[in-house]
Amino acid sequence: MATTLVRVEPKKSLEDPLSYLPCSSVLAFGKGEIIYSHDQPHSDLYLVLTGTVKVTRVSDHGNLLLVDLYGTDEFFGEASFVNPISASEQATAHQHTTLMAWKASEIEELIQKRPRLAVALLQAFGQRSINLTQRLESLSTDRIDRRLARSLLRFAERLGKPLDDGGIQMDPLTHELLAQYVGTSRELITCHMTKLRRQGYLQYSRRSIVLHADALRAMIRENN
Repeated sequence: MATTLVRVEPKKSLEDPLSYLPCSSVLAFGKGEIIYSHDQPHSDLYLVLTGTVKVTRVSDHGNLLLVDLYGTDEFFGEASFVNPISASEQATAHQHTTLMAWKASEIEELIQKRPRLAVALLQAFGQRSINLTQRLESLSTDRIDRRLARSLLRFAERLGKPLDDGGIQMDPLTHELLAQYVGTSRELITCHMTKLRRQGYLQYSRRSIVLHADALRAMIRENN
């Protein structure tokens, strides 16, 4: 029998947009301060230097949806390239935060001179689109406990700090915020967080959340 050789393409390394973007002035926002909203529109692409930014939207039915939390070295506000930010979207400093910002028109001019900047931004936003697709898949197929577990892992991997014992520590997330992200009620999130803590997958307090990531991933696989 003839053997068919399958060529495995090497994993493509991603460009770093910061290699092509000039430094801009640093903007500082206190915890809870609004960065943009329907009352404070903008046409900028932002980069988080320190802290965390919360981006939310209000649905047609008036429900608040957490689009995402963005941490150090992550961009947000990319909708400014196609339209003014929707009146239903708001960005808020989740904690004390410093940012850089570039006008969308400024970046478009830079791309004419530095075409690799376009490639870098396409890769960054393409990866974000993949993550969003995975989240939508989880929202449509997973039970609440698995949606919550996947969400906690995603936040921990992006915003957390590895510990010597293999755990990941991150700043506390309110049950209301997790409910907005997972798409359920605060009461159900509290119930499932309590269960995960009792089963040893995490510890949480008002100061931090510590996730035992490997055990939580194994739990998700076992429940497939």
